[in-house]
Amino acid sequence: MVDHPEAPQAPVEAFEPPYYLAVFTTIRTQEQSGYRETNARMEELVRDIPGYLGMDHAQTPGGLGITVGYFRDADALAQWRSNAEHRAAQQRGRADWYQHYTLHVAKVERSHGFTRAETTG
Repeated sequence: MVDHPEAPQAPVEAFEPPYYLAVFTTIRTQEQSGYRETNARMEELVRDIPGYLGMDHAQTPGGLGITVGYFRDADALAQWRSNAEHRAAQQRGRADWYQHYTLHVAKVERSHGFTRAETTG
């Protein structure tokens, strides 16, 4: 059940802290009518938030979904949280698409990354 076939094959880069992240972990219901379209619209909307840094997605074969959104500051995250279309999608998610979800918001104080150099053989 992959909803992001065009998703990048690398994680969002490490940013200079501090910044914020929202970790949205889900188990979805069988009723998914309209989910893909709404999800695509939410991804489109969040990109317009000043201070939005990126998003990572993962889905286990067992159905656990994890989305991590990265935001430069608390104001950017608050703007996303209060977006009217996002709030409507949240209501629809609770009514139809999610069996269970958790949301964790955190301030990142340390961040680093690694990319293996390509080797020629």
